[in-house]
Amino acid sequence: MKILHIDSSVTGEKSVSRPLTKEAVAKLKAIHPDAEVVYRDLVKEPLRHYNAVLRMFGADIPNATPEQKEELETGKTILAEVQAAEVIVVGAPMYNFGIPSQLKAWIDLIAVPGVTFRYSSAGPEGLLGGRKVIVISSRGGAYGPGSPFEPADFQEKYLKTVFGFLGITDVEIIRAEGIGGGPERAAEAIAGAKKEIEKLS
Repeated sequence: MKILHIDSSVTGEKSVSRPLTKEAVAKLKAIHPDAEVVYRDLVKEPLRHYNAVLRMFGADIPNATPEQKEELETGKTILAEVQAAEVIVVGAPMYNFGIPSQLKAWIDLIAVPGVTFRYSSAGPEGLLGGRKVIVISSRGGAYGPGSPFEPADFQEKYLKTVFGFLGITDVEIIRAEGIGGGPERAAEAIAGAKKEIEKLS
């Protein structure tokens, strides 16, 4: 098994999602001792945001500068990591109702027309099927199903939509929410997420 481990929290040692993604990967490794793990920290090694060069991914760019060539090589590496992975563990805190811009930059590099999705007469078709994504979601408030703020969830819903568009329909959400409600509430949320991680197989 090949596991791709992605972290995107900017809060360092105060992060809720980072320890949980680490625990999730450790759980998977305990079940699959021979699993190979590739780790990418999108904060320590930030990616360039989507631009005209990256839009040309896979095409020959005449007179490309060294910087542009480096951008394209990074894009190819990111894509290769996803294509090689059987399980992708994504740490995705909610920032301002959505995902970190660092994580969005990563998604923009893996959503490549003709490579990870394509359009046909029948509509869009995802080309990354057969993989599993485990999203470790952390957020200060309560945005889950049935909550008053559910319509403001542009984090989990977005991730499930974009992975589904790429053909990955096996998306499991492990959530620690309400962590902004004080230490006791945060501890309960984290403990609940850890219980869900223990169920991973």
